Amino acid sequence: MPDPALLTLEGRPVVASSASLDAPAADRSGGVQSVERAFQLLEVLADSGGVSTLSDLATASGLPMPTIHRLIRTLVQQGYVRQDTARRYTLGPRLIRLGETAGRLLGSWARPYLAELMEATGETANLAVLEAGEVVYVGQVPSRHSMRMFTEVGRRVQPHCTAVGKVLLAQLPRPEAAGVLGPGPLTAHTVHTVVRPEQLLAQFDDVKGAGYAVDDQEQEIGVRCIAVVVPGAPTPTALSVSGPEARIRLLEAQQAHGGLIPRMQEIATRLGHALAASG
Repeated sequence: MPDPALLTLEGRPVVASSASLDAPAADRSGGVQSVERAFQLLEVLADSGGVSTLSDLATASGLPMPTIHRLIRTLVQQGYVRQDTARRYTLGPRLIRLGETAGRLLGSWARPYLAELMEATGETANLAVLEAGEVVYVGQVPSRHSMRMFTEVGRRVQPHCTAVGKVLLAQLPRPEAAGVLGPGPLTAHTVHTVVRPEQLLAQFDDVKGAGYAVDDQEQEIGVRCIAVVVPGAPTPTALSVSGPEARIRLLEAQQAHGGLIPRMQEIATRLGHALAASG
C-alpha cells in the first residue's frame, strides 16, 4: 500500500488516501461518480453567482474537502474553473463556448413549438433563459406582419424590464430574486419601466399566481410582450409573444374567452416535456 498523498487545501495540509486518487468509480445508476460530482460543483458555483470559496462549495455540495480539491484542481487545469487573486473559484471562460452552443441547440429544439405559437397568435414568438442574472434570447420565430418585433438571438437584456425576465424571477425565492435585481435603482428604459426593486418584487406573487408576466412598453415604447414559464426545462426558461402594443392588446381581447394564456402554457408545457426527455 503506497503512502497517502498529501494535498494542500487553502494553505492547510489534507491527507487523502490513495483510494481517493484511484480511477473514478461507477455508481449504481451506471454513471461515473467523479463526473457527476464535477458537474455538481459547477452547478453549485453557478447557483452562487459564479464565485465561491472551497469552504462554501463544501457546505453547499456536501462533498468531502479532499474530493472537492481534486475535482476543482482538474476543472482549473481544463479551464472550466479559474482561481482569482482572493483564492476564490469562479466559472471559467471555457464554459462560454459550451453555453453558447447549448443555447443555440435549445433554440433549435424549441423552434417547432415557437412556430406553433407564432401561427396561433400571428405575433413573434421568443424563447429566453435566465443566465447569471440576465435574460438571454436563445430562439425566435418572427411574425409574418411587415411591422413586427425582432430580437437578435444571443442578445442579453436586464430581466426587470422584460416579460420573460419577470416571469422567471417570480419563480425564484424572494431573497434570490432580490439578489438578482440588486439594491436599485434599476435602469429606466422607458417612462413605464419599474425602477424600484421593492415595487417589482411586490408584483411577483401575482405573476406567479397568474402564471404569466407582461412587459407593457417597459423595454421599448410601443411594444407589448406576454411571457409564460417553460416547466421542466433544464434551466430557467420562458417563452413569449411580442408585438406592437395595440396589436397585442387586440389579440388578448379576441382570445379572452379562447384563452391566450392557457394556449401559451399548453405549448410551453409540451416544450418542457420535450426538453426534459432530450436531457
